Amino acid sequence: MDLGHGKCWDTSKKDSWKTLFLLAYQSLGVVYGDLSTSPLYVYKSTFAEDIQHSDTNEEIFGVLSFVFWTLTLVPLFKYVFVVLRADDNGEGGTFALYSLICRHAKVSLLPNRQVADEALSTYKLENAPEKKNSSRVKMYLEKHKCLHTALLILVLLGTCMVIGDGVLTPAISVFSAVSGLELSMSNNHHQYAVVPITCFILVCLFALQHYGTHRVGFLFAPVVLAWLLCISALGLYNIIHWNPHVYQALSPYYMFKFLKKTKKGGWMSLGGILLCITGSEAMFADLGHFSYAAIQIAFTFLVYPALILAYMGQAAYLSQHHDNTNHIGFYISVPEKLRIPVLIIAILASVVGSQAIISGTFSIINQSQSLGCFPRVKVVHTSDKIHGQIYIPEINWMLMILCVAVTIGFRDTKHMGNASGLAVMTVMLVTTCLTSLVIILCWHKPPVVALSFLLFFGSVELLYFSASLTKFTEGAWLPILLALILMSIMFIWHYATIKKYEFDLHNKVSLEWLLALGSSLGIARVPGIGLVFTDLTSGIPANFSRFVTNLPAFHRVLVFVCVKSVPVPYVPPAERYLVGRVGPPAHRSYRCIVRYGYRDVHQDVDSFETELAARLADFINYDWHRAHGTYSFPEDNASLSNESSTECRLAVIGTVSFSSIPAYEVEESVQPASVSAGFPTVDSVTDVIEMEPVGVVERRVRFATDDESVTLSSADMDLQMQGELEDLSSAQQAGTAFILGHSHVQAKQGSSVLKRLALNFGYNFLRRNCRGADVALKVPPVSLLEVGMVYIV
Repeated sequence: MDLGHGKCWDTSKKDSWKTLFLLAYQSLGVVYGDLSTSPLYVYKSTFAEDIQHSDTNEEIFGVLSFVFWTLTLVPLFKYVFVVLRADDNGEGGTFALYSLICRHAKVSLLPNRQVADEALSTYKLENAPEKKNSSRVKMYLEKHKCLHTALLILVLLGTCMVIGDGVLTPAISVFSAVSGLELSMSNNHHQYAVVPITCFILVCLFALQHYGTHRVGFLFAPVVLAWLLCISALGLYNIIHWNPHVYQALSPYYMFKFLKKTKKGGWMSLGGILLCITGSEAMFADLGHFSYAAIQIAFTFLVYPALILAYMGQAAYLSQHHDNTNHIGFYISVPEKLRIPVLIIAILASVVGSQAIISGTFSIINQSQSLGCFPRVKVVHTSDKIHGQIYIPEINWMLMILCVAVTIGFRDTKHMGNASGLAVMTVMLVTTCLTSLVIILCWHKPPVVALSFLLFFGSVELLYFSASLTKFTEGAWLPILLALILMSIMFIWHYATIKKYEFDLHNKVSLEWLLALGSSLGIARVPGIGLVFTDLTSGIPANFSRFVTNLPAFHRVLVFVCVKSVPVPYVPPAERYLVGRVGPPAHRSYRCIVRYGYRDVHQDVDSFETELAARLADFINYDWHRAHGTYSFPEDNASLSNESSTECRLAVIGTVSFSSIPAYEVEESVQPASVSAGFPTVDSVTDVIEMEPVGVVERRVRFATDDESVTLSSADMDLQMQGELEDLSSAQQAGTAFILGHSHVQAKQGSSVLKRLALNFGYNFLRRNCRGADVALKVPPVSLLEVGMVYIV
């Protein structure tokens, strides 16, 4: 367990109790900040307009009953006991569910998929036997392509609502915390103080994002813990002092009594009650930073009881105070002498909760662009020790402007709550739908189990969702508008990316064309390494042929690089690089496929360039042993290109020391990749030339390491291999050029008006205003060669 990185790679080892409780404690500051501050505004939003607090207390007891059962059914039963188990190698969130579904059924719309990706150690599938009905559901999903698109749209909808929540949650949390000043100031003064103070706190919060949270992150858990203990103590005091019999309202009878009396107004007030579960999705989204048991313990034994006591305490106080319904809220139930200290703790807790949702927004946008569903943005890693702690400047300032605009525009918790409630409930409905598919496809449970889960929790969430929609004109329009804008951006970008890949696939050049290039055609080979970036995993991209046509020369060592995403959260470093030849050894052309998961951190160009050269050297060493039969290799089907047998198999070249490299091989009818093992990691190509090669053993299906090595003397090393390594070393010293395509996408004639608008205007506008591929890869301008390409799709 690496607490610094917040990632548990060895899930087979059970956490010690000390580690488990430490993780549970740390999860308070990251996971539960938003959920724990919901008592600040739930009652105030519920009684804002639709219902009134009467002397009979039927309304307040009915609301308490709804709050109790909603907290019990959704966060406790649904998330803690079901959804948290649907993790993707320990990761959670909307993309984790989508990734799981895509691995168990062929519904992914990601381009350049390879069977070799299924050999990744993180690409594990459930071993349970597949049920007949589950298989039918799987075949139905795979057969209908429209369902693939519908599934992606559902995932993007949930993602967009999470981003929208990143706008609304900081605004309503901080505003509700600061609104406690209204009881300490006159009405004429507090209405001019609350909004400016809230805006000031929000601006400071966003302005400090680029520093990261690693310096103050240790304060998050104590702040939330202090807040939970505070609201628990206040709730217990109010129960004992004002109404010890308030526990009776936990009976479901009071829910029916409430709806019977309030009728339509009670149903519409559910839009305020649902705010009690805002932040529940964070338990699943932040699963990768902690363990399932830690999150379960923290919620079940601390957060859940504290929230129940807080809501019961407020209800107990309000049941004895009917004089001023305008002041229904959290602070009215706090003893006057304690209001200022509680106000300070509340503001700190709201800031911590806001920080968590802002960081979550950065993370989900980074995942979206990794999967080709969002334009390229600048991602800054604010900590070298804590994995996944990132900052996106463009998104940060947009969130800040929107948060401040929401605060100034709405100026009350009613409209903010209506907007936040719709966003939260939409995300939960998406999670329910995706989890139902996971139950069938991944857990291989009978469809009736998934249907029961969907109907039970879906009906509860649809009830709240319908109540939120009635507030469309009172604030709920905002998340819908944000979701439409974001979904349009995401879908246009993803659609154009797919179309560009299909264009490249249909217009790739044959391998024979590359091999025919030579001095007889006036083509020169210049010193250095040429890295040709492409989305293709086989064949020669059209942009390279265009490059050679306009500039009849290319580098002595040519590498076709494909940086691709796979539907797993992480790709182990030892399995990241797939390396193979393009043509015979004398041509000095290679293919390198670099695989990243949707939560992986991409390498900087300097480390990537050095790493790539070292992996090429490792591959040359490996391929020499295989080709010359120095050691016996099992017979298998090599990964050949569709056009020529001269493009050889791709080998997984590890990036860790020999003692820890796993060796495995995928057995397929068409073998996509073989896997190498047993090569010491090298820091430079020169080291490879001078080092002694070691033995290589491939083992099928299972993981293993080679314990035996056979040392060859340098004198016995094949001269061709040594010459190839020397060419690679001299090319590296001569310099590396990065050859990238500069694309312009245009809809072909006869396309629909919608397609022309989406591609000719929408996508090209996004492409011009997002970060270019060279900036995203951090390519030095002096090493960049761009090839203009027009894509007619």
